[in-house]
Amino acid sequence: MYLILTIACVFVIYFLFFRKNYFAKLGIPYKTPFPLLGNMWKVIFRKSTGVDVITEVYNCNSEAKYVGIFEFTVPVLMIKDLELIKDITVKHFDHFVDHRTVMDPEREALIGSNLFSLHGEQWRKVRALLSPAFTSSKMKGMFVLMSEYARTFSDYLVNQSRKGSIDFNSKDIFTRYTNDVIATCAFGVSVDSMANSENDFYVFGKKGTSFDGIKGLKFFLSNSFPWLAKIFRVKVIERRRNDVRDVETFFYDLVRETIKTRNERGIYRPNMIQLMMETRGNDPGSKNPELSIESMTSQAFIFFFGGFDSTSTTMCFAAHEIAVNPKVQKRLQEEIDQVLNENNGDPSYEAINGMQYLDAVISETLRKYPIQVAANRICTKSFELPPALPGLQPLVMKPGDSLWIPTWAIHRSDQHFPDPEMFDPERFMDKDSINHSAYMPFGICPRMCIGNRFALLEMKVMFFHVLAKCSIKISDKMIMPMRLSKTSLTLIAEGGFWLEIHPRVIV
Repeated sequence: MYLILTIACVFVIYFLFFRKNYFAKLGIPYKTPFPLLGNMWKVIFRKSTGVDVITEVYNCNSEAKYVGIFEFTVPVLMIKDLELIKDITVKHFDHFVDHRTVMDPEREALIGSNLFSLHGEQWRKVRALLSPAFTSSKMKGMFVLMSEYARTFSDYLVNQSRKGSIDFNSKDIFTRYTNDVIATCAFGVSVDSMANSENDFYVFGKKGTSFDGIKGLKFFLSNSFPWLAKIFRVKVIERRRNDVRDVETFFYDLVRETIKTRNERGIYRPNMIQLMMETRGNDPGSKNPELSIESMTSQAFIFFFGGFDSTSTTMCFAAHEIAVNPKVQKRLQEEIDQVLNENNGDPSYEAINGMQYLDAVISETLRKYPIQVAANRICTKSFELPPALPGLQPLVMKPGDSLWIPTWAIHRSDQHFPDPEMFDPERFMDKDSINHSAYMPFGICPRMCIGNRFALLEMKVMFFHVLAKCSIKISDKMIMPMRLSKTSLTLIAEGGFWLEIHPRVIV
C-alpha cells in the first residue's frame, strides 16, 4: 500500500513540477497549463471549445515557428510555420508517418483497425489497397447512386414543406442523407432513412458514432490516457456475444452476409466491399494484405463514421452560410438552373464537378469550418526542428514525441486569408490566388483523407438537387449569431442547426 502511495506521489510531483516546465526550459512559447489537465482544462470544464483553446495557444506568439501546448500531461508541439509543416508532412514524411493511435485495435477492432489508425507498413499496404476505390472512374459509378438518393431526399423536403413542416434540424436530415449514400457506396445496402427513419442501418450507425454520456467519457479516456484505458479494459463500442442488437455484431454480420451472397450469386457492385473482396485470400507473396472480415468491416465503417459525422456537419455549416447570405444562395441557384438547362434536367458527373461557384461555396465552407480542427503526427524517427525563435537552439524530436498541425487556426489567420471570419466564396473563384499551403481541410499528403473526393462529390450532389427545388432560410429555432457548443466533443452549433426549407417558385 505504501509503495502504491509513493509511486502515486512521485507521479503527481513529476507532472506538476517537471513536465510543466518542459517548454519553459527550451524557451519555446507556450500557455501556462493547469495541473494535470494541461491546456485542456477549459474544455473539460466547458469554459471554452476545443477550437478556442487551439486558437489561443496558436496566437500566443506571432513570430514563433512552433509553440507548446499541453494535452493534459503530454507536451505537444503546435507547428505554425507553413514551410515547416510541408517539411514534416511531405519532404520528411518518413519521420512522421503515423497518427497518434486513437483506439487500441485489440480492444476496439471496429474503430481501432481502420486506415486512420494504422501505422507504418500496415498503413501503406491498406492505403494502396483502398486507393483504387476513389479514382475518377469509381466516383462516376458512385455519382449515379448519389444522384438517386439526392433526388429522393430533395423531393422529401419539398413534400414535407408543402404539408406545412418547414423547420428542419439540418444535422438530422443531412446525417440521414449521408447515411444512405455511405450505406450503398461502402456496404452495398439500399436504405431510405427519410421514409424509414428507424431502419437498422441508421439506428446502429447512429449508436456506433455517438459519443455522448458514458461513451464520451470512455472515448476521452481511450484517446487521452490509453495506458489507463488498457489497465481498466475500457471499450468504447461494446461487443456482446450473441446479441443481435449490438453495433459490432450488426456490422460484422452485414459484411459477412454481403460477401457470402455476392460469392454465391456472382453479384458485382462497384463499391468498397467489392474492392476488398477481390483482394481477400491472395497468395502469401502478394504485396496486399489478406483482410479478415473484421478488418474489412473496420475499413468500411470508418467511411461510414466520416459520413455520419464530419461530412454531415460540413453540410450543416454550408447550409447555414448559404441561408444567412442570400446573395450567395441566389448566385448558386442561378448556376444550378443554368446547368439544368444545359443538360436537359439531368446533369452528368462532369457537369456538377465543373460548377465553379458550387465548388467555391464548398471550399470556403471547408476553410472556415475545417472539421479536423488539428491534425496530429507522431515522430517515428529522430528529427531536428529549426529554432522556434531566433536565438534559440534547434529542437530534436525523438520517437514518440507528438505534434499538432492547427488547421482551424491556420484557416482563420488573416496572415493567410484576408478577412478570415467572413464567408466569401469569391476567394476560391481564382484557385491560383489561394495560398494552397495554408489550405488543408482534408489533411496533408500522403496521409490526406483518402475519401476527400467522395465527400466533396457527396456534398455537391446534395446541394445541387436541394437548391434546385428549394430555398433555405434560418429558422427561428436557430440561436443567432451562431456559436459553437462548449458541451459537445464534436463541432456543432449551440442549440443545434435549424433551417426553414421552402419549395422554390421558379418564374
